[in-house]
Amino acid sequence: MHYVYCRPFLQSHARQHCNFRTAFVEFHMNQLSQEISPYLLQHAANPVDWQPWGPVALERARAEQKPIFLSVGYSACHWCHVMAHESFENAQVAEQLNRDFISIKVDREERPDLDQIYMDAVQAMTGQGGWPMSVFLTPDQKPFFGGTYWPLHGRGGMAGFSDVLAAVSAAWQQRRDDVIKQADKAAEYLRSDKIVGDLDAELNDAPLEAAEAAMINAFDSRLGGFGSAPKFPHATDLNLLIRRWRWSGRKDLLEMVVVTLDQMAAGGIYDQLGGGFHRYSVDAEWRVPHFEKMLYDNAMLAGCYLEAWKATERKDYQRIVRETLDYVLRDMTDPLGGFYSAEDADSEGVESKFYVWSRKEVEAVLGPERAATFCQVFDVSAAGNFEGENILHLSKPITVCAKIHNRDLAMLEAELAADRAKLLHARSSRVRPGRDDKILVSWNGLMIDALARAAAALDEPRYSDAAIAATNFLLAHLRDEQGRLLHCWRAGTARHHAFLDDHASLANALVTLHETLGEHRWLDEATRLADDILRRFADEKLGGFFFTAIDHEPLIARRKDLLDTPVPSSTGMAVSALMRLARHTGRDDFAMAAEKTLRASLKWIERASLGAGQLLITLNSWLISS
Repeated sequence: MHYVYCRPFLQSHARQHCNFRTAFVEFHMNQLSQEISPYLLQHAANPVDWQPWGPVALERARAEQKPIFLSVGYSACHWCHVMAHESFENAQVAEQLNRDFISIKVDREERPDLDQIYMDAVQAMTGQGGWPMSVFLTPDQKPFFGGTYWPLHGRGGMAGFSDVLAAVSAAWQQRRDDVIKQADKAAEYLRSDKIVGDLDAELNDAPLEAAEAAMINAFDSRLGGFGSAPKFPHATDLNLLIRRWRWSGRKDLLEMVVVTLDQMAAGGIYDQLGGGFHRYSVDAEWRVPHFEKMLYDNAMLAGCYLEAWKATERKDYQRIVRETLDYVLRDMTDPLGGFYSAEDADSEGVESKFYVWSRKEVEAVLGPERAATFCQVFDVSAAGNFEGENILHLSKPITVCAKIHNRDLAMLEAELAADRAKLLHARSSRVRPGRDDKILVSWNGLMIDALARAAAALDEPRYSDAAIAATNFLLAHLRDEQGRLLHCWRAGTARHHAFLDDHASLANALVTLHETLGEHRWLDEATRLADDILRRFADEKLGGFFFTAIDHEPLIARRKDLLDTPVPSSTGMAVSALMRLARHTGRDDFAMAAEKTLRASLKWIERASLGAGQLLITLNSWLISS
């Protein structure tokens, strides 16, 4: 069927990023038009004959004996948008894909199981990974070639996407036996246990001390964070350092946290007007972010600043906690109670447009006199500090600014707070970045946990009310007919069997609700989830837990998730939930499963000190309680 739409309308409906110079376009709607994922809907009008992952597309690949082109991304991914504009909206590329491949589009947030498997394959093939992830599979789902973003035409040493398609198609037609052999080797690699744990391994401080040394070695003592540009928040590692400081009293561990949190709070990675953190910083100074905002970052960083406030009693940390949580409650909360997944980096097709300011815009809102002070404090100039515009950030600490301006600190802070509120109000009239309004159980669990902890520490009932509303929503709307947990929800529809991270993250949040509110019903719900983890996810032979349940859709590999990505590892979260529940319920099976998993994971922990923060946190807790 043909459809004719005004593209601005399509953007509001399916969040297409398009050229507004063309008012009306004619196109086919592909199979993604029946999906609920905002990311998949972004591609529903592509001329590419996209299919969602599922038996129909996979059977078609087998029947036609065509290779699968698997494209994996997420709605807030800037380079996913770029590749879509360059290639997936291109008629010639669409013709190549539709003729030679079965094209499948996957939202990595809806299907983290697929993302894990094929990202591991891409990293093994190329030495790097990222999104958009582009993988070529045999009809039986085995990967044989992959990469990330390819430009339409080759440049800077990168092959053009059209050339890649031609080369892969030729290889499939002319050297299929070699391709299949390569795919078989890749599948064998994915199915292998690369490090088999020792269930009799001794649990001690050695991995924690190694992690401390690794973080000290990677720490940027001047600008905070670990390593150089680009810089990610590493909230799990910061939380580990706070716990190690509490255990050891070593001030250098806390100092790494303080320097990092100070620099992030002052930088452009933090939304100085609306609160909340962008995903990461392009530069080492935390000034220029990738502008998307993810729910998980804001949940974990709110919790991190809360723990730092408890450790230091610094009021500015409490302010960051409140502003971050208030941003989520204001802009990322569904009327039914759940929390949305992300906000895009792009607005009106331009990255950063919603967030940056010119000097004239600031003066128009604040007036010349107030604008002069504000612009000096937040590094706003006529020339701009970012592509001719200005990213708001604190060029100097407020205490230093007060001395420079000979101002009372409290009065200056009050003036700047009022000015920030005026600018936030003015910004609200701009076209907002697209929002991914699907609700994921795992990420919601992280936010519920942060809200419950903040409610207790800050005596703020709004936060506990929001945590309870979100929990009630998840428990009511994300269950199947058998009562099993589901993974995601959008626009009244829940989909996909829940993964280990969903069960573990929600169980942890429920234990926190019980601890902060004293209501036993939350402990009962957490116990049911933990029982499900033991029954459906446990590896009885080698210890630990699989990411997918025993009754999950069969894939080419069943994986374990041991290392942190931007979110804590699901194995680490499961151990945390089991340990906490063992203390509350006295259940020996929970304690034994947690200990067995730590022993089975020890080789991974020892090998990846900077990638196993959540498991190290649980190891630290186990050693303290033993």
